[in-house]
Amino acid sequence: MNNQNDAKNRTVTIERVFNVPISLVWEAWTQPEHIAVWWSPKGMETKVIEHDFRVGGNWKYTMEMPDGNEFIADGVYSVILKFKEIRSSANFKPMTEGVEIQALFEENGDKTNFTFNIIHATEEYRIQQEKMGILNGWGSVFERLEEHLKVTSN
Repeated sequence: MNNQNDAKNRTVTIERVFNVPISLVWEAWTQPEHIAVWWSPKGMETKVIEHDFRVGGNWKYTMEMPDGNEFIADGVYSVILKFKEIRSSANFKPMTEGVEIQALFEENGDKTNFTFNIIHATEEYRIQQEKMGILNGWGSVFERLEEHLKVTSN
């Protein structure tokens, strides 16, 4: 098996089309005041603890669960290409650790094609994460992002 197939087998991909210009989607991903609004599944609140948006910069967010426990998300940015791509290491403690996340943006007129990849260390880990509901969790996050973008664009 070659590395490209191996990476594909370790990756969960979510695709969306947002009905707003790429500049708004980019802003929502890169500005802490926006991230605090949408970066968690429905019913959870996000606090931006650290947001050093540069290659090599750290980010750390906490999400308060309805039961009062905190869920911690953190990572280090490795690639930032304006209006194109954001890559980062990512840990979502206590559920997911040691993944890479990729947010890919493509201008489509006044819309934005968006692809989100979560790359796991192994195919087995990806399968385990899918069984735990990773698609539902991120799906809820991106529904909140879509709602935030609608409000922001008005």
